[in-house]
Amino acid sequence: MRISTRRWAAVGTAALLTTATLTACGGGGGGGGDSDDETLTIWHYENEESAMAQAWNKAIEIFEAENPDVTVEVEHQVFDQIQKNAKIVLTGDDVPDVMEFNKGNATAGQLASQGLLTSLTDVAKEKGWDETLSGSLATTATYDEDGLMGSGDWYGVPNYGEFVGVYLNKDMFAQYGIDVPTSFDDFEAALATFKENGVTPLAEAGAEYPLGQLWYELVLHYGDRALVDDYQLFKNDVDWHGEAMTQATEKLAEWVEKGYISSDSAGLTAEDMGVSFINGTYPIMVSGSWWFGRLASEIQFDWAQTLFPENTLHPGSSGNLWVIPENANSKTLAEEFIDITLRPEVQDVLGEKGGLPVAGDPSKISDPKTAELTQNFADIIGEDGLAYYPDWPVAGFYDVIVSQLQSLVNQSKTPDQVLDGLKEAYESGKADLLGE
Repeated sequence: MRISTRRWAAVGTAALLTTATLTACGGGGGGGGDSDDETLTIWHYENEESAMAQAWNKAIEIFEAENPDVTVEVEHQVFDQIQKNAKIVLTGDDVPDVMEFNKGNATAGQLASQGLLTSLTDVAKEKGWDETLSGSLATTATYDEDGLMGSGDWYGVPNYGEFVGVYLNKDMFAQYGIDVPTSFDDFEAALATFKENGVTPLAEAGAEYPLGQLWYELVLHYGDRALVDDYQLFKNDVDWHGEAMTQATEKLAEWVEKGYISSDSAGLTAEDMGVSFINGTYPIMVSGSWWFGRLASEIQFDWAQTLFPENTLHPGSSGNLWVIPENANSKTLAEEFIDITLRPEVQDVLGEKGGLPVAGDPSKISDPKTAELTQNFADIIGEDGLAYYPDWPVAGFYDVIVSQLQSLVNQSKTPDQVLDGLKEAYESGKADLLGE
């Protein structure tokens, strides 16, 4: 393996990008089209120890075996640099053939609308990606001419996923004689029993994303797919004081008032929340699958991961996308590599390492907890249950959600006032995005 470094000359940044070159053939060069069948250049920003990187290394191994005359160059990038500089870099000729990129209107959608990504619609049909990745999985892969996700051409292909669920300290449940809840009523009863025994049940963090995701779980509990399509995809106007939004926000306020959520959680970070759950301070944590690996390595008690009780819709999405720049040199090779990442042998590596494959088989995973996590994700996919994240619809909405829900925890705003604040920011951002 040859290690070298490169700079983004087109960007003029000082950030160094390390290149790990696999195999020892020739190739390379810039320009668009499909003129180079000797080199495949891949950009991604995953840590080598991650499930994704390990699975993609397997894909590279397969690709090399099937294309012995092709040099595969893997360039490990920095997420923030790609996010900030992708437009400038991809306008030039020295671009990757295939790259990992973030999904959503402001990221992949923006590049697609600017003509910087290759449409993959025809190849998606040819290779069956549109069948493997259907429903809510495909939403983040397709973008219209304005860069809005959920319709139009295919511009990216995900091969892993993520979702928000419920982590439980089973030892604490056993200590207080509480069964693991399977219904929403059971869940609330468990919260009440813990509080009656002097235990604040929910680990939370109001200074970052977790509290917003708990609120969104409640919105999804009372809402349906039509609400998600209106909220996330702008199919229709959102009724911010309708039944689902109102019940969810009032329920969260009720949990705060009853002491199920600590009053000081408004100032806590996601790291604070996670550490407190790992330390056994709280019996329940509602958060994402991205915590799984850390919990598995650090927790010293008996624990489990489940879906939010009775929800058929859950915060979550496909993972990041494989995209092919419009100026890529080896588009056919890039398409072949993407296709390999969806093969069972690659998806099985993702599953075994806790990476939530989009086309994996949970029965082939040896670790019981990893199999449990993967099966939960498979159940969500089976019900077309991915509902994305609450801050996705408009730019800057993340900070608004954090601020408004902090006010709910501090009890300085009523649920109606919180909804008014969310509505104002959402509708303003939507108008800006749609040019209204």
